[in-house]
Amino acid sequence: MPELRNRISKHILKKRLEEESIERVTVSFYKYHRIENPTAFRNLLFKNFSDLNVFGRVYVAHEGINAQASVPVEKFEPFKTFLYSFDFLDGIRLNVAVDDDGKSFWKLIVRVREKIVADGIDDENFDIEQTGKYVTAEEFNKLTQDPKTIIVDVRNYYEYEVGHFENAIEIPSDAFREQLPMALEMLADRKESNVLMYCTGGIRCEKASAFLRHNGFRNVFHLEGGIIDYVRKTRENGLENKFKGKNFVFDSRLGERITDDVLSNCHQCGAPSDSHTNCKNVACHLLFIQCEDCRERFEGCCSDDCKEIVKLPFEEQKKLRRGKPSKSNLFGNSRKRIRPTLREVNPLFAEAKSANNRR
Repeated sequence: MPELRNRISKHILKKRLEEESIERVTVSFYKYHRIENPTAFRNLLFKNFSDLNVFGRVYVAHEGINAQASVPVEKFEPFKTFLYSFDFLDGIRLNVAVDDDGKSFWKLIVRVREKIVADGIDDENFDIEQTGKYVTAEEFNKLTQDPKTIIVDVRNYYEYEVGHFENAIEIPSDAFREQLPMALEMLADRKESNVLMYCTGGIRCEKASAFLRHNGFRNVFHLEGGIIDYVRKTRENGLENKFKGKNFVFDSRLGERITDDVLSNCHQCGAPSDSHTNCKNVACHLLFIQCEDCRERFEGCCSDDCKEIVKLPFEEQKKLRRGKPSKSNLFGNSRKRIRPTLREVNPLFAEAKSANNRR
């Protein structure tokens, strides 16, 4: 049978979302569990989520499910009932977004992948179930008071850049599969220490904790529910919040404000800023940090060249994109580069720019 998917244009879907009067909430959840037929499970999820008017991004693989979803408040209980109808998802924790209007997604995407978190692990003896010990928000805070505890951020560099726990070690990469061997190297002489890992919602640090244990680390802990649940628990229970700055999220918000601390700088001018944006040139779409002044100056683009491209007629922009991967490097390493100018990578740029100047 043909794959169930949305065939309505994104412009119509975005307009519908803007005009919605219903209240929504953003939730995330994951579960490592053997799924024998990911495609059949994917189709079942797509049909039922569509019936409930749920938007979001869901990945299904033989190793489990990873989901972020925008759920109508009025459909939240049926949404939970449907999820809990699967034995392996019964009672699963749903992380509710901290700073959110619910309109974080404008369409539903459910995809089958090789893994729900690409890890680069090819060791057949690796067991994802042999994880470190879960710790609550309160236990996390207590462990951080021990000077011998090593706090490890298992997120990408651009997530760490705008917010992290006090004294946390960054594994400077923009891909989880690169971080795991890097973590082994960075912590090689600390196998007897307490290693306390965290990530956004728990999915990456759970796998990372199992990987460290597989490689001989004895005292490995990971934060249950990740940053999202930690912040909620500290607020609900009056605990000290040790996370500073913004929590990066992979939806249209690109961040949840946790504290007023601004830990990063604009990638264009260096001014204090922690506002991520994607370059408005769709052939670029680079993720980078941009302050308000630079946003106005570059009109939401990462460079003068991209700013010029955006001004071109749509057909001219299509010519420049021809033969190039669309939306390349969506979460690319903008710290290493503010994208090479299109003049350097596409000779049509100069011609198109001259034509634009003549108009």
